Amino acid sequence: MMQRRLLLATAATLAATRGAWAQDRFPNRPMRIVVPFSAGGSTDILSRICAQLMTEGLGQPTVVDNITGAGGTLGAGRVLEAAADGYTLMAGTPGPVTINPQLLPHITYDPRRDFAPVIFVGESPAVVVVRNDSPLRSIQDLVARAKAAPGTLTYASAGIGSFAHLSGALFEWRAGVQMIHVSYRGTAPAATDIIGGRVDVMFENYPSVQGYITSGAFRTLAIGAERPSALLPGVPTVASQGVPGYVSSSWFGLFARAGAPPAALQALNAAINAGLRKPETAQRLAAMGVEPVGGTPESFGSYIAQRYAETGELIRTAHITVD
Repeated sequence: MMQRRLLLATAATLAATRGAWAQDRFPNRPMRIVVPFSAGGSTDILSRICAQLMTEGLGQPTVVDNITGAGGTLGAGRVLEAAADGYTLMAGTPGPVTINPQLLPHITYDPRRDFAPVIFVGESPAVVVVRNDSPLRSIQDLVARAKAAPGTLTYASAGIGSFAHLSGALFEWRAGVQMIHVSYRGTAPAATDIIGGRVDVMFENYPSVQGYITSGAFRTLAIGAERPSALLPGVPTVASQGVPGYVSSSWFGLFARAGAPPAALQALNAAINAGLRKPETAQRLAAMGVEPVGGTPESFGSYIAQRYAETGELIRTAHITVD
């Protein structure tokens, strides 16, 4: 009788222990990625790829939640309202992480303090594009013309404070030239005026203009990456054509709310790193104009800190403001 009671007590203890372990194990329920932009765009598609990798690697479903508005900062704020448990992530890009917090005075969050980097998923270079029949054939041509007639060349962007705006302003700074910024409401109308010859050049994220390049409507003068990219074979870098220090690339990564358990961050990081090593994932990203990166949360955090500082310096130096 005593032995039977002992066995029953041991079994109950083991069951309770297994239940507690299952409850503490991350993840033990569905996860969510908040995308601060509309469905169908590159950020949304990359987020859905990550959601699939998380589901496959961690054994729990992952949903994508598009919360748009205020240049991506509305979605960022929604993540900060969630529990700091690693179950709610933000799809991060330069806008809501390194640009808008330094450009828009009403934003109260500091991404360096309030978010925990999870993983650097991918990077895509800025491209310097002109219409196919433009007389500008190289970066040297662009710089020479800009210096010969300051304030006459025009460059388009998807809006004040957009990636394309800052990439163009960075070119002005590094090349020592003065051009006229023409702001549009999105990349599509800007591209239309490039093709129509109403604006001279655009410094845009490669995925945003990939279709125009592929169709032959745009010609690529250079890429903003530090080194040549397999995404655009044979296209030189801006720096190699006489503009030293010019590096401009967009990036995509995942963030949790600061204070999330380190074990959760490591589990998420490991699952997505494993997925990024799969050839089929690399192929999907390459088709979108994105190079997979991966790495540790710490390395991603260092990258973000550097980009945040560089972006702030550019905004102050170029006197970029939003009226």
